[in-house]
Amino acid sequence: MGNGTSIGRVRGLGSSHHGTHHFLSSRLTAVGNLVLIPFLMISLALMPTHDYATVHAWASKPLPATALILIMINTFQHARLGVQVMLEDYIHEEGGKVMAWLLINILPLAGAAFGIVSVVRIALGKA
Repeated sequence: MGNGTSIGRVRGLGSSHHGTHHFLSSRLTAVGNLVLIPFLMISLALMPTHDYATVHAWASKPLPATALILIMINTFQHARLGVQVMLEDYIHEEGGKVMAWLLINILPLAGAAFGIVSVVRIALGKA
C-alpha cells in the first residue's frame, strides 16, 4: 500500500459503490409516497361518512386494497432506509450495531406484513 504517506494510507479505501443504490432507493420510495399518500387522503376525504362500514366497503375494493398494500410496503421500506442512515451515523459500538441492525430489519418487515395481512383479510371478506 504505502509506507506512511498520505496517499498510501487512503489508497484502496475509496467508494464501496453501495451509496448510490441506497440514495436512489430512498428517493424512489419518497416519490412513491408522494403518489400513494395523496391518493389515500383524497379517497378518504371524498367518502360520504367515515364510519366503519363505509371505510370497510371502500378498503374491500381492488384499487384501494392494492393502494393500501403498496403504501404499507413503500412506507415501511422508506422508514427502514431512513433509520439505517441514522444507525450508520450515530451507533459506533459493534454490540449495539448488531442489535440495531436486527431491529431495523425485523420491525419494518413485521409491521408491513401485519398491515398487508390486515388489508388482504378485509379485501377477501374475512374481517
